[in-house]
Amino acid sequence: MNATEFPLLSALIWLPLLGALALGFIRNLRAAKWSALLIAGLELAVALFAVQSFRADSGNELQWVEHHVWIEHLNIEYFLGVDGVSILLLPLSALLTLVTLLATWNSVQRLPHFHLSLLLALEGITMGVFCAMDMMLFFLFWELTLPPIFFLIGLWGIGPGRRAAAIKYTLVMLFGGVALLFAIILLAFNHVNAIKGAVPNDLTFSLPALLATPLSGHWEAAVFLLLMLGFAVKAPLPPFHTWLPTVAMEGSTQMTALLTGLKLGVYGIIRFAMPLAPTSAVEYNWSLGIIGAVTLIYGALVALQQSNFRRMLAYASISHIGLIIVGLSSLNMQGIQGALFQLVNFSVDASALMLIAGFIHHRLGSTERIHMGGLAKVMPRLTGFYFLFMLASLGVPGTNGFPAELLLIVSALTSHPSLAIAALAGAALSAAYMTSFTRRAFMGPTASAAVRQLQDLRPRELGVLCLLGTLVISFGLWPNTVLEKQRAAAEAWLNHLLEPRMLDGNDFDESVSKPETGE
Repeated sequence: MNATEFPLLSALIWLPLLGALALGFIRNLRAAKWSALLIAGLELAVALFAVQSFRADSGNELQWVEHHVWIEHLNIEYFLGVDGVSILLLPLSALLTLVTLLATWNSVQRLPHFHLSLLLALEGITMGVFCAMDMMLFFLFWELTLPPIFFLIGLWGIGPGRRAAAIKYTLVMLFGGVALLFAIILLAFNHVNAIKGAVPNDLTFSLPALLATPLSGHWEAAVFLLLMLGFAVKAPLPPFHTWLPTVAMEGSTQMTALLTGLKLGVYGIIRFAMPLAPTSAVEYNWSLGIIGAVTLIYGALVALQQSNFRRMLAYASISHIGLIIVGLSSLNMQGIQGALFQLVNFSVDASALMLIAGFIHHRLGSTERIHMGGLAKVMPRLTGFYFLFMLASLGVPGTNGFPAELLLIVSALTSHPSLAIAALAGAALSAAYMTSFTRRAFMGPTASAAVRQLQDLRPRELGVLCLLGTLVISFGLWPNTVLEKQRAAAEAWLNHLLEPRMLDGNDFDESVSKPETGE
């Protein structure tokens, strides 16, 4: 896509950011809510237009490219673009913001204008994370996610330790950010060495240029470990996972739905960590597989012991991330396509289940299993949607979880049969903790008089879950709507990792430092 055409990606980034600023000038709360909803709806429409216009057969060619000089002295650019890896994440991010606004329509009483502005700001920044093709620009958006999330957890959390949870999340993310920054600097200096240039004139942070720049052994191992560390914190992978259960218990369920639905850390591993250090990714694929298997089993076993709905969902999310890492370590088409498909599923299934937990907590004041018995009798519509999303998270045929989990398990069987056993064991444990919790929380006699007086889904909540449920069934029955958008990019991603590294630092061509912009 020509860089001189309509700046669609900039529109996706700046529309919600400018909208967040504009809400500060709207004093009437009702008008502010409808304005935020209108902005979120327009954002979703623009993102859907980007998907509809996307050429799925373009491989790793970037589309909707915008390329402008930003900090000229350091060769940092305002460089945006999308491919099959990121294109579907744009409308899903917009959809998550839209349903979050609807889910919190009447539940936020404290500083509602500020809450609406932060949600829109986080949406625009997240779009920047998915669209940035300059590593420093990406790092800027990555770090800018912290302030809105800090306030959304600390000010509108539902637990007594919400401020401590906000601080813990921020400190852990800053730790990961330091590792990412060091990796980015190493990549830029390696490029200078490869072309025998000088600092700062020959620095580059362009992702296409860095992908084309070979890394020597010691440089590559350091970059790979630093990138994996930075993204493992956000994913999260053990031992950096403790912030997610804490936020799930102390933060608002809507905020947790966003964090579990938008897996920025997993996206970073796919987009940056493995492609930028392909030799190390291949060499240490067995380590990735072991980390994935441990995460998968550990998350499932801990989820099996939980009595709180929100905490169980947090550990279930961690377990599913382990399955993605197992698939990525397989280094085959089934693994990468299953991982990308599962990223899409997180935005639907995991977020929907967390929103359901929020609806229950808003009515009952608790999501402890002991307080939830008999919900199916008094809330049949909510229970019906819960079953749909639960079955999707278990990978039952007919739901969107089935093609993704099938691809990931087949990828493990093909490359690491021993890891496939772990994947199958994880699936069995997932069924165990979900069905066990369902039987005790939703079935049987009602636990208390408070449960008998609960109101079922309101029309607005019903609409939110109907929208997400439609995606569950649509992607489950017609998985090619997702797979075809990602196939060419997945092939290019895999070929980049597996192709021989033909160049070394002595015969590197400086021309690779100038990325194609489609002009």
